[in-house]
Amino acid sequence: MTKQPDEWLDDVPDNDEEEDEEIIWVSKSEIKRDAEELKRLGAELVDLGKNSLDKIPLDERLRTEVELAQRIKKEGRRRQLQLIGKLLRSIDVEPIRVALDKLNNRHNQQVALFHKLEMLRDRLIEQGDEAMGDVIALYPDADRQQLRSMIRNAQKEKAGSKPPKSARQIFQYLRELAEAK
Repeated sequence: MTKQPDEWLDDVPDNDEEEDEEIIWVSKSEIKRDAEELKRLGAELVDLGKNSLDKIPLDERLRTEVELAQRIKKEGRRRQLQLIGKLLRSIDVEPIRVALDKLNNRHNQQVALFHKLEMLRDRLIEQGDEAMGDVIALYPDADRQQLRSMIRNAQKEKAGSKPPKSARQIFQYLRELAEAK
């Protein structure tokens, strides 16, 4: 028995059934952008030092491939980065991104702290005891006598156009105080 043209429509599913099984189409361009982004993430991993790499949650195979890429040069490195990108596509990269962000943020915070300490040191050398109150307010454990002695030496060195040995000592002392806090 052959179906008449009006009966063909009976075999077509309703729109309600299609909505239940919604398919998300991804363009080739989007797939390529994602792959490039993962290769960049892999390159960022390869550029890390051993201590930083230890803080990133990597599975054994990926860790091995990253360490291998660190030893390879030129074209071999490019191919190795492609392999790392391929491995990254098959795993959840969010924990890796979070760990990298923490590493980068810690570095930025450390740089900001150093700038703050440098400015504080410069104020101490320029203003002397006037700026001492700010240091004591920030770091109550600071040794006033030792700090005053270093400030006097730094001012003498600056006046005599000598190397800033005491200024470096002040910075180091402030850094120790900040790390102990």
